[in-house]
Amino acid sequence: MKKESLKQALNVYTIEKECIEGMLDYFNEDAYGKAVEILKNAQRIGCSGCGHSGIICQHFAHLMCCIDKPAKFISPAEAVHGGTGFLQKGDVCVFASRGGKTKELLPILDICKAKGVKVITITENLESPLAESADVVLKQYVNRETDKYNCQGTTSSTSLAVIFHVLQTALIEETEFKNEQFALVHPGGAVGERLNGTES
Repeated sequence: MKKESLKQALNVYTIEKECIEGMLDYFNEDAYGKAVEILKNAQRIGCSGCGHSGIICQHFAHLMCCIDKPAKFISPAEAVHGGTGFLQKGDVCVFASRGGKTKELLPILDICKAKGVKVITITENLESPLAESADVVLKQYVNRETDKYNCQGTTSSTSLAVIFHVLQTALIEETEFKNEQFALVHPGGAVGERLNGTES
């Protein structure tokens, strides 16, 4: 590895550490409390985003399923071709868009509002269309991406994932979720063996 490559690679740890530490300055207890309450009471949870945000949204949907909260990633492409039929009145859709203006998400937002689906938006831009139409907005903070051009969805993906981890961690407490429930839905792999006492 070239000297400069090693320098840039090691700098990733510093950049992402500083981002996570900086996120605490933007933690709004009231907003997170409202978001957790909406997620707790929803029968179904949808989440949608494009690019790297969409990939992290898939992670969030899986996190929700792991704590017995039925959730699904709704592809922006499929959403406007019937995919939003998954969501019903009283459900919630979580939108992730750093700039809050992702054009592919705006039609989904309109569908949610028409169907009486609650909206949680995660964005840096609190004055964006996705933020202004949301029931709850969670402020995202990103210091910079890790690549030298500050363009790749690296630190921003970490920031979004941390927000989703915060929500799941709080929901485990609010719903009084038990590890025995997780053992039932996660019998596979080393984790499943440990949870179910079947380790060899």
